[in-house]
Amino acid sequence: MSRILYSGNRNASSWAFRAWLALREQKIDFKEVMIDIRRPQRWKNLAEIGRFSPPAAVPVLVDDETVIFDSCAIMEYANELGNGSLLPQDIKLRARARALVAWQHSTLGKVCPCLSFESAFYKEKKQLSADEISSAEWIYGIWQQQLQSTGGAYLLGDYSLADIALVPSVLRLTAHHGVGEGYPLVAKWVERLLNRPYVQEWLTQAYALEPIYCEGYFSS
Repeated sequence: MSRILYSGNRNASSWAFRAWLALREQKIDFKEVMIDIRRPQRWKNLAEIGRFSPPAAVPVLVDDETVIFDSCAIMEYANELGNGSLLPQDIKLRARARALVAWQHSTLGKVCPCLSFESAFYKEKKQLSADEISSAEWIYGIWQQQLQSTGGAYLLGDYSLADIALVPSVLRLTAHHGVGEGYPLVAKWVERLLNRPYVQEWLTQAYALEPIYCEGYFSS
């Protein structure tokens, strides 16, 4: 197999989760090489990745001589390698999809930063502060508006890269603060999203692993 995805631990590597999902959803053949990103071996293992990928991080997709080292780029590449169904045909909807992906990539991780992707798999969950609850509700409100605007089962009507990009954020936020009655479209979307077969495949493996604990998770 000439196409290799360097991925990370199922219960820690949210960026790899997105790239992996896009490849699987498009039925792209690839070999996966799992990189252990737990401490202390994390630094040595990622330094090895840095020998052929500038960010020295996962995910990175190597397709023959081409090295694609960003999860958004891998998602777009998967869509183009496949049937192109993960981006809308309409130019404005396609722009909205890319805007949602970029928002996730650049900003959304700063919302409730203590609630890491890893923390979604902890048996004991952190008690959220009032500010964290307010932030989660704000995000749910944005998702509700987006779903209302398209009237579809997913953010842009059909399943797209925008939905894939948000899976880890959906998981980490809803694991700590459930979607309330005020966001009925979000509740249905979350259930639909997290029960997709490939999402379930990844999560089943993630829940079977020992948790990778993040420092400061339980601090106020």
